[in-house]
Amino acid sequence: MPELPEVETVRRGLEKLLVGKKIKKVFFSYPQMIKTDKKQFTQAIIDQPIIAVKRRGKYLLIDFGDNVIISHLRMEGKYFSFTDKVPKNKHFHAFFELSDGSTLVYQDVRKFGTMALYAKTELYHYFEARKMGPEPIESEFKLAPFKKALSKSSRPIKSYLLDQTLVVGLGNIYVDEVLFATKIHPKTVSSQLTTHQVKKLRQAIIDLLAFAVSKRGSTIRTYQNTLGESGEMQDFLKVYGRQGLPCFNCQTPIEKIKLGGRGTHFCPSCQKR
Repeated sequence: MPELPEVETVRRGLEKLLVGKKIKKVFFSYPQMIKTDKKQFTQAIIDQPIIAVKRRGKYLLIDFGDNVIISHLRMEGKYFSFTDKVPKNKHFHAFFELSDGSTLVYQDVRKFGTMALYAKTELYHYFEARKMGPEPIESEFKLAPFKKALSKSSRPIKSYLLDQTLVVGLGNIYVDEVLFATKIHPKTVSSQLTTHQVKKLRQAIIDLLAFAVSKRGSTIRTYQNTLGESGEMQDFLKVYGRQGLPCFNCQTPIEKIKLGGRGTHFCPSCQKR
């Protein structure tokens, strides 16, 4: 599933392709992906200028002023832009014809992705209902509430970081990576982390996700950004996908276990419990 760096990279591509243009025509070959009223969805965006493309956590927000499309890519969702005729593809499920003659196409092999239309005034409550944490940036991701939440939890730190309530944007890849960067075992009980560990963990989350954004995210299997470019962050991963290979720090083989149903990579020497 795309994590924050991948979604942010897609957002930047969509921003270049969409802002200032209008949608002239919409077609869905898989209408089940639209999670609000389909007729209203279409009527509200036709001939309305796109003023911004934003992001909240792993959600893309296509802003029309009064209304916003909330798009979640899930496992395999991708956007592509075509200036000529759109090629046939059974995995193309949404088509947005734009005022410059180009067509934005949404592709989703697994059909897990969703789109929904909400009034901009409803966005706060939409995300509040999902109990989403702050964005992983210095100005929003504050140490005190992070430390307080961890101190009250008996959950393994990996599982807690994945649920998006402490901080948004982390998925399986980057949780493994930040825990390795801070030498914290993924099974460590959250409340047992020291103040020093919590400080290091917070900073590692901010720094690693920013670095991953600069590398356009990780292309592990099929991810590409909106402009058809692959990410480069996979070349910088220290533990994810490296089971059996030597740790870059100590040469101990990287291990992979199941934790909370998720494949979890760590160095048993650097990340002792």
